[in-house]
Amino acid sequence: MISRLKWQLGAALLALAATAASAQSLADLQGQWDASFTVDNNTIPFRLDVSGEGSSLKGTLYNGDDKQTTTSAQFQDGKLTLNFEHYLTRIIITAADGQPAGTLQGRFEKEKYLSSYPLTLGKHVESADASSASAPQIGGNWEIVHESAKGEKAWRFIVKQKGSEVSAAILRVDGDTGALTGHWHDGKFLVSHFDGSRPLAAEITLNPDGSLAVQIKGPYSPTEPLIAWRPEAARAKGLPGPANFETHTTPRDPHERFSFHFPTIDGRQVSSNDPQFKGHAYIAVITGTWCPNCHDEAQYLVQLYAKYHPLGLEILALDFEEPEQQDSLQRAKAFIRKYNVPYTYAIAGAPAEMWEKVPQLVNLNTWPATVFVGKDGRIRKIHSGFAAPASGDFHANLQAEFNKEVETLLAENPAPNHPSAGAAASKGGK
Repeated sequence: MISRLKWQLGAALLALAATAASAQSLADLQGQWDASFTVDNNTIPFRLDVSGEGSSLKGTLYNGDDKQTTTSAQFQDGKLTLNFEHYLTRIIITAADGQPAGTLQGRFEKEKYLSSYPLTLGKHVESADASSASAPQIGGNWEIVHESAKGEKAWRFIVKQKGSEVSAAILRVDGDTGALTGHWHDGKFLVSHFDGSRPLAAEITLNPDGSLAVQIKGPYSPTEPLIAWRPEAARAKGLPGPANFETHTTPRDPHERFSFHFPTIDGRQVSSNDPQFKGHAYIAVITGTWCPNCHDEAQYLVQLYAKYHPLGLEILALDFEEPEQQDSLQRAKAFIRKYNVPYTYAIAGAPAEMWEKVPQLVNLNTWPATVFVGKDGRIRKIHSGFAAPASGDFHANLQAEFNKEVETLLAENPAPNHPSAGAAASKGGK
């Protein structure tokens, strides 16, 4: 009996010791970290915060002032797992003798699905502002001379600056890079971005002629140095301007009704002839959850839907996922949960099938592309790409444009043969 009590006491003490060790290990991993990993031979630094425990445990990444939090997080057997399932990204961290070691899993390069990258971690240190006096003032809007495969001749470059600290974004016709944040160091601004996707770093140097040299480092990026000019200087030099978001993609025939017929993510069929859309103003967005700019837009469309759906607006996502995602739709489902998407999500096919499945649009080559459809089923406008909050005034301008376009659509008379058309005509005749 005494031996059994000793055994039970010993087991309890071991369990208590294991719990204490586990708690201590988690405590070692909590807090703010400066992390980095290498992709395409480029080192990408980023900020990672770990907080909470149990059901409140979470990891946080940063897109400038915006936070990107985990969809789930677990700490078990000395291993911390941070899941960003809406990006199919995972961070795994262990601590040995108080020194954390990590692995980042995700898809960040061409011709690869999921890869693992060693992760370097150190306690976060706020950058000193001691060099702000020597940092040149580069805040404001610039244009980067660059010809892209999408037919662009230039990109926009938006810089916000406070002393030696900067937050910058490259805005292409399909969207921006997210906020590249950093500071002045050794004669140049060093900035980077990673929010679970689009890893990128850049060096920004002010040239004697007033232009900026921008060296981008990361997947899918130009390897040659890019030159940015103030817009007025670019016009004076006769340089071409960036693409127009509102005219880059156009309808094949403005008199043709926009049509679709696809299964939704929950398995039902949806078409342009359904009462939900026929005779109603709606937005159809060509999107994919592999596309970071589509993540940016979805968060805004959720707000737009909440504002205008009670007034009659519908929103439809025409979602194109990679072939390997078609069966499980794991990321798409996590995306919808993460952003609380309330509008209809149709699975339209794989990205390579976009032109076949949406043949009514000319020069459709951006992710996302937002189609505004009137009550008569005809396309009123197509907006290419999405300028997110990192793009500053361009994001504010986009919001104003979307609001105006939606309100114009909702103010249209009901489409002919729609049940409300007769009522409107009768009312107008009184």
